[in-house]
Amino acid sequence: MLDQLSPRHLRRRLLQLAGAAVVITTVVLAAPGLGEVRVRLAHASLDWLALAVGLELMSVLSYVLIFRAVFCPRMRWRVSSQIAMSELAANSLLPVSGAGGLALGAWALRRGGMDVEQIGRKTVALYFLTSLANVSILIVVASLYAVGALGEDPNPALTFVFGGLAVASVLAVLAIPVVLRGLPQRASPRGAAGGRIARAVGLVRRSLVDGVPDAVLLLRRRSPGVLIGSFGTTAFDLAVLGAAFRAIGVSPPVGVLALGYLIGMLGGNLPVPGGIGGVDVGLIGALTLFHEPLAATTVAVLTYHAISLWVPAVVGSVAFVHLRRTLQRDERPAAICMPLAESIETAVLRTAVPESG
Repeated sequence: MLDQLSPRHLRRRLLQLAGAAVVITTVVLAAPGLGEVRVRLAHASLDWLALAVGLELMSVLSYVLIFRAVFCPRMRWRVSSQIAMSELAANSLLPVSGAGGLALGAWALRRGGMDVEQIGRKTVALYFLTSLANVSILIVVASLYAVGALGEDPNPALTFVFGGLAVASVLAVLAIPVVLRGLPQRASPRGAAGGRIARAVGLVRRSLVDGVPDAVLLLRRRSPGVLIGSFGTTAFDLAVLGAAFRAIGVSPPVGVLALGYLIGMLGGNLPVPGGIGGVDVGLIGALTLFHEPLAATTVAVLTYHAISLWVPAVVGSVAFVHLRRTLQRDERPAAICMPLAESIETAVLRTAVPESG
């Protein structure tokens, strides 16, 4: 992790992304058969593109909000924003899908004085809550199409298949703690390597058992940071795609835009830096299945991905440089989140009710 996130390595990754952008731009500008794509790019509205950049910044700030709400509302804003933005940069720069950001956050919090057990369970809670926003919007849009509130569904089979999968995924995740509690603990294998593996497996198990209920508790408490941050992270990023379409004079129906985005973003799970290729193919494929024009969709998706990749990468890289300096000056900036035995419920109550005196 430390080598992957060294300033030298980050600069190399940024240069690699820049090189990939140059190659893609060259292909779009020079390849035959892409005349309509070039025309739409040449006439794109700068006002809408500027709005798209602003919306992506709002998505980044929403992630900072939910990160702080889940991990420690008492943590200094400067520290929590540096860690959260650094996670987003890692997601853009490291070829490990979203795992890079989670790993960076765990490393920073451990360096900052937070206990491994707390990091594990709260990482699970954060991942569940941010994913729940995507899944919930997908379920709502599919339901609105089912009752006719959004008009005629261009592809009912695709909508309802993924809507059903979204419901099943939520139920499956909620069942994980119950299933794991019912499984017997296996005896630890002998040897140093076996002991490390056993401890790692035990940590993952405890994190899942405790982290999912923690996320549910935060939802039941209606934590503003969780609700606004979770929804905002997804909604603002989705709005970036909408603004990219408007920049070239195209306005897909809201339901189609949301479904194409939520289904197409599954391509971002491919282990490539920034989801390059996976996100683009996923979004273009999903939106064209909902009968959006191919040329306009290609331009909008490429524009959206450039903004959603570079804004977090640049902002997060700067934040990570400052985070390393923060950890050098203050070795335990996350120590305020202790005591270790404090549950999320206690933390929520403590922040909701001011102390007397």
